[in-house]
Amino acid sequence: MTGDGTRVVHAGLPSPVPGRSFLPGPAFGAPYHLDPVLGPQPGVDGYGRTDNPTWRALEAAIGGLEGGECVTFASGMAAVSAVLLSVLRPGDTVVVPADGYYKTRAFASSHLAERGVTVLEAPTAGPYPALDTVRLLLIETPANPGLDVCDIAELAARVHAGGGLVAVDNTTPTPLGQRPLDLGADISVASGTKALTGHSDILLGYVCTRDPELAASLTAWRGSTGAVAGPFEAWLAHRSIGTLDLRLARQTANAAAVAELLASHPAVSSVRWPGRPEDPAYAVASRQMRRVPGVVTFTLADKAAVEVFLEASALVFAATSFGGLHSSADRRAQWGDDTPDGLIRFSCGVEDTDDLVADVRRALDAVVA
Repeated sequence: MTGDGTRVVHAGLPSPVPGRSFLPGPAFGAPYHLDPVLGPQPGVDGYGRTDNPTWRALEAAIGGLEGGECVTFASGMAAVSAVLLSVLRPGDTVVVPADGYYKTRAFASSHLAERGVTVLEAPTAGPYPALDTVRLLLIETPANPGLDVCDIAELAARVHAGGGLVAVDNTTPTPLGQRPLDLGADISVASGTKALTGHSDILLGYVCTRDPELAASLTAWRGSTGAVAGPFEAWLAHRSIGTLDLRLARQTANAAAVAELLASHPAVSSVRWPGRPEDPAYAVASRQMRRVPGVVTFTLADKAAVEVFLEASALVFAATSFGGLHSSADRRAQWGDDTPDGLIRFSCGVEDTDDLVADVRRALDAVVA
């Protein structure tokens, strides 16, 4: 297999044709020309809610990186909700992460429970309930924002023994950091808004699977609900994937340096990053992940301390997403996460490591001044 840098640069590109661009521009079309006699034909684009060559190129790129068939969606939540609503039926049981993305829990409790689906929550690091009667286990590893990690292969074996399915939210690591399908998961679902595309300028989601029937079901769901990505967003995403290896390398290096600073600073009461040997998730992460992402979680004394930190920093933007070029941070309690008031999810950007560490040190010093 070629290296990560080579794979992302060439992912999903068409065969070279003299006089044509490397990555064809976005195809804008709502209706397409139909055969005036035969009408719509399989394999021929007919309508923009179900057919677009720009999506297909992006899906080929992501599918190649994840190792499965890819279906893109308008956002990460559109992708997650498509998995939950297309797989689960009344009487089924689903387990969702108690410490994962809060919107997923909110969606499950409000929309699945009222449809007769039993919704259970389990922390990423366990313990888990009995899984032999679970229709779907959704895990997020590393979890957002606490960064706990679970053993995908072990959990998949337990769920599969009872005939259930396993879906892994792969947003934080991206397919260069972790390939859930290789570890036994049935579904890899992610927000492409974050590190996959990494420029803080598009919304995108996707689902990958090696089950052709499941992929067909998700594609039909997307066409019926209209949860489609715009062609320009799909083109931007495909273009951005080419730098994924480079961006992740710098973000991971920055996270390693920032985590060490945080672990030694008196303003910080706790720090989590699965790449540190001292981290509780290190053993599983180092065995399961190909690289650790650039997200670090740490805790300051309270809300006021977070405000001082963000105002004192010159390089860190206050923002709620992660995985972008610019370092950013947000206080998770303000969004509804069950976390301490001073807990910060810190997304390391691609700034020079020395500059970022110096800036974070100055901001932390301001907290204890």
